[in-house]
Amino acid sequence: MHTCKRLLSLILITVIAAACISSSSSAQQVGSAEAESARETLIQFFDQLNAGQYDQAAELYGGSYETMIEHNPTLDAEDHAALFQAACQINGAQCLQVKSAILQPETEPAQYTFLVEFLNPDGSLFVQGPCCGGNETDSPSQSQFLFRVAKDTKGKLTVLDLPVYTP
Repeated sequence: MHTCKRLLSLILITVIAAACISSSSSAQQVGSAEAESARETLIQFFDQLNAGQYDQAAELYGGSYETMIEHNPTLDAEDHAALFQAACQINGAQCLQVKSAILQPETEPAQYTFLVEFLNPDGSLFVQGPCCGGNETDSPSQSQFLFRVAKDTKGKLTVLDLPVYTP
């Protein structure tokens, strides 16, 4: 009888441990699936900007329009597609295709940060050189940029950062 109780206790402990491991693994899979959706949203946002589909890109953007409005005071501040068009075609925003987007460790809850590299139209790696008369020492060239993706108030994943700006 004593052996039977010990065996039942061992089985119960094994079942509880397996349930805990399964629950933890399931939570990681949900997080991983959402992180992948965030990555896809980021790539789609830049693909649409690159293709000139500014209306669709604006639907995936959840950040501030303040800089674009300041750069384009004659445009309607509510016409987000026109603001993106001006940013990409006139103001120096680099609306390029994504080469790679690597998820970074979580820094804020419900927000995904990616280290992103872009492709020039000729397929080479985009590198932002020193700005505005600076040199490599003062302002080293950069080929990797951080972009954040988070859920908006309706639960939709949106990009929070504007494209890289090159004056």
